[in-house]
Amino acid sequence: MELPGLGQHCSERACKRLDFLPLKCDACGEVYCKDHIRYDAHKCSSAYKKNVQVPVCPLCNAPVPVQKGEIPDIVVGAHMDKDCKYNPAQQKQRIFTNKCLKPGCKRKEMMKVVCERCGGNFCIKHRHPLDHDCKGSSHPTSKA
Repeated sequence: MELPGLGQHCSERACKRLDFLPLKCDACGEVYCKDHIRYDAHKCSSAYKKNVQVPVCPLCNAPVPVQKGEIPDIVVGAHMDKDCKYNPAQQKQRIFTNKCLKPGCKRKEMMKVVCERCGGNFCIKHRHPLDHDCKGSSHPTSKA
């Protein structure tokens, strides 16, 4: 070998592969090959320090803190019973709430379309001052 100082052997007992791009486990500090770097692949005894997952409530999408030794399912269930801010009425919010003010028009838009002259809210079809018989300021409007 020309460069005997390069690389390190995998710390997994069954592997011991010489790896030229070894990876160091951020939990236990041992060196592993790409096949054994995952916590479960080398049965890391320090994984609990780094492998932290925070469960999320399926109803309100809020993170639920879990203390060490607690079962996440039970903690989330308790959150759903007591502290959950889920509101079923909020689930069915209407998107198209901006009703056109033109008499006889029943269209609704997702976003407000406000006339610059009169300040009224109109649909796309009636958004121009000439289309809704604007009673706003008397600036001349073009027919273009």
